[in-house]
Amino acid sequence: MNYKLYETVNAYQAQDEQEIKDRSMMLKLIALFPDIITRNNDIAHFTASLWIINQDHTKVLMVYHNIYDSWSWCGGHLDGTNDPLAVALKEGKEESGLAALRVLKKDPLALDLLPVHGHFKHNEYIASHLHLNLTYLCEADDQAPLSIKADENSGAAWFSVDEIDRIVTEKAMLPVYQKLINKTTAFLSKG
Repeated sequence: MNYKLYETVNAYQAQDEQEIKDRSMMLKLIALFPDIITRNNDIAHFTASLWIINQDHTKVLMVYHNIYDSWSWCGGHLDGTNDPLAVALKEGKEESGLAALRVLKKDPLALDLLPVHGHFKHNEYIASHLHLNLTYLCEADDQAPLSIKADENSGAAWFSVDEIDRIVTEKAMLPVYQKLINKTTAFLSKG
C-alpha cells in the first residue's frame, strides 16, 4: 500500500458528501491496488491538477485540452511519484509555459473521482477508467508569457471565473470548476 498517498488523502478535510464519499473510495483503492500511482492500473489511477489564479484573484488560467476538446485546468498523471503537488506544478508549467507558480496551499484544495471515457491517444485506444484527482491552488502573473504543449493542448489563456460556464464544453466538469471557484474564494477570505 502507498502509505504516503494514503496519509495525504486521509488527512484531507472533506467539505461535503461528494468529497466524503470520493475520499473514502480513494482510500479503498489505495489499499486495494499497489499500482494506483501508475497508468499500469487501467481501472483507476491518481492524477494531480493545478487551479491557477492571477495575482488579484480575478482570473483563472485554462488550457484548451485536445483530447477533451474543451478549456480545462492543467494537470497530469502521477506516473509513479508520491508527490502530487510536484506533479501538478510540473504539469502546470509544461502545459501553460509559465515559469513561476506560487503555491498558495500546500495541501489539496479539492479531491474528485473523475470518470474518463474511452478515447484515442497517440493512435492507441485508452479504455474508460477513473482519475483519482487531487487539485492544488497556486498563483501566477497573468502578464507572463504563455505557451502550449502541442501534444496535449492547443491554447492557454486567462479567463474571468464568470466565463467558465461559457468556455468549458466538457459539461461534466462544470460542477468541479464551480467547486474550485467556491473553495478558492473561501480559502482566500480566511487569509
